[in-house]
Amino acid sequence: MRVPLSWLREYVDVPADAAPEDVLASLVSVGFEEEDVHRFELSGPIVVGRVLAFAEEPQSNGKTIRWCQVDVGEGEPRGIVCGADNFHEGDKVVVTLPGAVLPGPFPIASRKTYGHVSDGMIASAKELGLGQEQGGILRLAELGLDPEPGVDAIALLGLDDVAVEINVTPDRGYALSIRGVAREYSHATGAAFRDPGLRPWDEVEPGDGFALAVEDPAPIRGRPGASDFVVRVVRGVDAGAPTPPWMLARLALAGIRSLGVLIDITNYVMLELGNPIHGYDLDKLTGGITVRRAQPGETLETLDGQVRSLHAEDLLITDASGPIGLAGVMGGATTEMGADTTDVLVEAAVFDPVSIARTARRHKLPSEASRRFERGVDPLVSAVAAQRVVDLMVQLAGGTVDLLGGALRAEHAGRDIALAAGFVPGLIGVDYTAAEVEDALRLIGCEVTETSSGWSVIPPSWRPDLTDMWTLAEEVARITGYDRIPSVLPLPPSGRGLTPAQQARRRVANALAAAGYVETPSFPFTTAEANDLHGSATGGSLPSIKLANPLDGQAPFLRRSLVPGLLQTAHRNLARGLTDLALFEVGTTFAPATGVAYGTDSVPPLAVRPDAATLAALDASIPPQPRHVAVLLAGNIAAKHPGRAAEPAGLGDALDAARVIAAAAGVEIDVAQSERAALHPGRTGVLRVSGTEVGYIGELLPAVAENADLPGRVVVAEIDLDLLVSLAGERVAAASLSTYPAATQDVSLVLDAGVAAADVRDALVEGAGPLLESVRLVDDYRGHGVPEGRRSLTFALRFRAPDRTLTAAEASEARLAGVAVAAERFDAVLRE
Repeated sequence: MRVPLSWLREYVDVPADAAPEDVLASLVSVGFEEEDVHRFELSGPIVVGRVLAFAEEPQSNGKTIRWCQVDVGEGEPRGIVCGADNFHEGDKVVVTLPGAVLPGPFPIASRKTYGHVSDGMIASAKELGLGQEQGGILRLAELGLDPEPGVDAIALLGLDDVAVEINVTPDRGYALSIRGVAREYSHATGAAFRDPGLRPWDEVEPGDGFALAVEDPAPIRGRPGASDFVVRVVRGVDAGAPTPPWMLARLALAGIRSLGVLIDITNYVMLELGNPIHGYDLDKLTGGITVRRAQPGETLETLDGQVRSLHAEDLLITDASGPIGLAGVMGGATTEMGADTTDVLVEAAVFDPVSIARTARRHKLPSEASRRFERGVDPLVSAVAAQRVVDLMVQLAGGTVDLLGGALRAEHAGRDIALAAGFVPGLIGVDYTAAEVEDALRLIGCEVTETSSGWSVIPPSWRPDLTDMWTLAEEVARITGYDRIPSVLPLPPSGRGLTPAQQARRRVANALAAAGYVETPSFPFTTAEANDLHGSATGGSLPSIKLANPLDGQAPFLRRSLVPGLLQTAHRNLARGLTDLALFEVGTTFAPATGVAYGTDSVPPLAVRPDAATLAALDASIPPQPRHVAVLLAGNIAAKHPGRAAEPAGLGDALDAARVIAAAAGVEIDVAQSERAALHPGRTGVLRVSGTEVGYIGELLPAVAENADLPGRVVVAEIDLDLLVSLAGERVAAASLSTYPAATQDVSLVLDAGVAAADVRDALVEGAGPLLESVRLVDDYRGHGVPEGRRSLTFALRFRAPDRTLTAAEASEARLAGVAVAAERFDAVLRE
């Protein structure tokens, strides 16, 4: 909200010597945010001049200029070249003398042009920053001004005014007006406030005879679309009359473009009182006005020239011809005031905030009017605002008040809020006295009545945001000063913090980062083909969730796997010359069940809390969303060094990453050979924890890597992190390090080549018993000395007892027990 200080001073006593920064500091003290200071971008000397004489001189380019003699109060006239022809001898005009700077910036200097030395420039309203051209040169007589030559035109036209800009939060819509800001400045400084919204009813009572109706049989939230509606009629206006410079200056500083005197007046009153006003060309109306919801198939051409298809919730202003405006948002083109308008119907109303907000967003049509209506306007100021417009149209556009008019008024009973005596100090943490609480609430306009338990408080009509004792407490804190609130660091209650699952996910991410992987979050959107390829082992057609309004039309599905996102990230990095990649992502995937319909066709009303059944239906419409962790390796895992060749990333490195993840989660992970649609056969493994499949690991098929524009070998691993964490359970304290030495032995077993090494390892662990501390596969041999169709697996075994030093015989006995179980299950024999 931009607030010209000359305008603010009309309603509150701002010191004459107060700088804009002082005013901003006062407004900041009562809860507003400082934005900026705005001034007219011009400087003097800019003075009043009188045209003594001029000679018209046709030029070879077809243009006729005037060589003027202008009295600027210096005794001797100045010669000035001017291209306009709308002024006469004796006219008072605005002259910018050499040394002046106009908006642009456009410096003025004496210069030779059209055969003369022009010693200045006669200015138009546009050149001064006062709006659009109004027929050429600005003639002061048309503005009702008759100053002496040489008078400072900057001060005369209000171009020395300055505006302060504040940010108004959505709950304080009353401050989107000079009236509201003046009241807040009074709260901050104690300066006297004069409320422009207080006028006796007999001064603002509209006439009668104009037909008005509100038809809203199914209102939103049970509230009718329009609660108050006032219309007034002004006849015989001159739509071509100039807007006075003081109004132009204030509107320009407030950020409003001048659109002619009639529209300027309605905008001026909206800024002054906070109640948006709309004017209709009365001759273009057909019959009376009805406020109603849109009907199927209706359209409306709004003032911006767009034809809009209307929604059943849209609140309309209509006459006998149909829709003539989107209520509270924008008027219609058919009844627009224009240059030929002579009779005006002035409308001031109060519309339902929710309805206006939805319409503005639905049609992507924010406006100054909707901005105020959706925050709530004072329901008691409509008649005052309409009368203010009528007064200005009579004063500035030469109109005559007509007794024709009408009004629909609703009862606005104040909300009675019970405020307990100790509530405000207890909530804010400041020892406010009862008198301080009462005085603060009365200062903002509340009616305060003392009760046995505290107070009964009725907020003022312009404060719809005050709805309960908490908002009242905020007002007490704001008015008495935020600086009184102590700075106390709150102590967190015990037992709070990250959940065990959150801690586990954080450990996994930190462990991968510490292992040299780079986290690369990606968008969860992909194609149906990528979901089918990477979302399951078989690669068949899978159920996927399709977005109704996707960001990218080529990727409208929610991902079932993190791998497609990592492939895109890898491609972008390779395209920028980064060839050695170790990437990971922790994120949500979407795994809809086969045959289950997700989503909902109906959205519950936004202003009503859904009931339990509706919430349950919404929850059921959401597919399962397990968190996964995935890694991708491409290029070299170790760069080339002197004396050492580069080491390309391989399947073993991805397996190491899987073990890092498992260790961080607190489990042991096993791998067994398997197959997967997107991965190379023979270079694919399934990851298990205690027999439960938790993920996979493998090398991408060359064709899949090529389709992703990734040259060379690419290995990936993906794990269901939620499942992994659930299998880990609660973490226990780490075991103490044993002080007894370990006994190490190796075992080589010859068995069928189709037996998985992980199964053999499990058999050794089971047979060796509790003395076996660790077992690790160190060799897989197939060749000379091993029969066709069989292979030799060598495991390194480490034994340790918690209470003694093991003997070689005890270790050998445990080793042979493990071999016996492997022999029984897989026909394994010790290799000679």
